[in-house]
Amino acid sequence: MAGEAERDDGGVRRLQLHIESHVLTLRLSEGAENDVQVVFGIVSKALQNIEDLPVIPREIEDILTISTAERHRWLKDGRLQSAGTKTVKLRGRARNITFHVFDPQHVEDVRDRDLVTVWREQDAATAADNRRRAAGKAAMKRAQRSGRGTAASVGHGPDENSHSSLRGWEDFENDGLLH
Repeated sequence: MAGEAERDDGGVRRLQLHIESHVLTLRLSEGAENDVQVVFGIVSKALQNIEDLPVIPREIEDILTISTAERHRWLKDGRLQSAGTKTVKLRGRARNITFHVFDPQHVEDVRDRDLVTVWREQDAATAADNRRRAAGKAAMKRAQRSGRGTAASVGHGPDENSHSSLRGWEDFENDGLLH
């Protein structure tokens, strides 16, 4: 971030303000010592109550080191709680853009409790369950198509009439396993 400050004599002196990992560094050109107090006042006023400002999507992704897809998924299922929405019109765009903003205390709580790790583990377990379920469903469909499907797998419950439609059922009856 860079800024400029006007001098009383009408000349303009370059001021450079750099922000990196919670440290503000201000560089002034020589002879701008009088500008330090003015700049200090401007920066102090800008930082007043900054901890209460809502966190925008890009910031929450950086703070929690999450992807956009994770942010969308967790917002949709309620794990990330929105503090509302904000609508802005970007320069050069015809339409407004609306996005969710987040409460800084909630973001801090998620980070401090390391909920991102817990949520990722839950997502991995859910994905594994979904893959297993889909594989079982696909196997049942393949078995039905090839004629090896059982009556129970096509939606018929096990009753006396369905026993006869199963191949090899007589062998179980002959061995006395069904009585």
